Amino acid sequence: MVAGVDSQKGFFYTDWAAMTVNDWVGLLMNVIIFLLMFAAYWYVFHPRNKEKLEKQRYLPDEDDDREDSEERK
Repeated sequence: MVAGVDSQKGFFYTDWAAMTVNDWVGLLMNVIIFLLMFAAYWYVFHPRNKEKLEKQRYLPDEDDDREDSEERK
């Protein structure tokens, strides 16, 4: 047997029956956040959405400029 294989199995072993409510909530949150991040990355980096996102590129700067000009009045 290869050295370290048993220790790796022990390291990655999960006792599903012994998981508490907090463990399940944490697992569920991690999976949901992973899926949302994957969807966000796919949306942002998909070539079809480039033009739509480029139109909003300077939107935060324009809002700041508008607020500055209103304060000066």
